[in-house]
Parts: sequence; structure tokens; C-alpha cells
Amino acid sequence: MRADNKEQESRPWGYYVVLGEQADFKVKKTVVRPGLRLSLQRHQYRREHWYIVQGRVLVTLGERTFELAAGQSIDIPRESLHRIENIGKDDVVFIEIQTGDYFGEDDIVRLEDDFGRVS
Repeated sequence: MRADNKEQESRPWGYYVVLGEQADFKVKKTVVRPGLRLSLQRHQYRREHWYIVQGRVLVTLGERTFELAAGQSIDIPRESLHRIENIGKDDVVFIEIQTGDYFGEDDIVRLEDDFGRVS
């Protein structure tokens, strides 16, 4: 399946599309279905910046939680535990900007996951 002339990567919580990538950054459009959330995770090699385009989310960052809506953003430092959850009735869309040394999906260390994908 294709979206925005890019290949969609399906996940149990929704999907993402890589919008651009170079040696020192990667940009994704991520869609999270209502009531679903990504795993509680961390990354060794990258930082992330999330900009909420559509919807309402609950972000876990370390021991804290934040409710964000369209137009708001948050920085995720390298090695920080984090998660994003769709708390609305419609799809959430957010842009994720990754910076760092490595952007492979194998840099995801999952500590909790609703879909049984714990590392």
C-alpha cells in the first residue's frame, strides 16, 4: 500500500511513512488508530521530536505523562523511556523527526507492548 507516494509500514497500532532520510536525520509521518498506543520504548542511537498534526495524545516520557493536541510538540532525548497513545476518537497524525547516529528499527528496545513485541 502506498501513501504520499511513499511506502506505508503497517504496525498493529496504525502505520508510518518515511518522508525523508539522510545520514544524520529521518522524518516520518505516523498515524495511530483511536485507543491504541505504541510500545514503551527507548533508543540508544537517536533522539526524536514529535509534532502533533491531528488529534489528542498522551505521551509518556520517563516517569511523567503529558497530554498534547494538534500544534504541540515534545522532544524525546536519547535513551529516554517514551510512548505515545491516541486518547481521541479519530486517528492521530504526528511527524517524527529523528536525529542521531543510526535510525534502524532494531534500535527499538521495548519494555512494554500491548501486542506482545517486548525486546
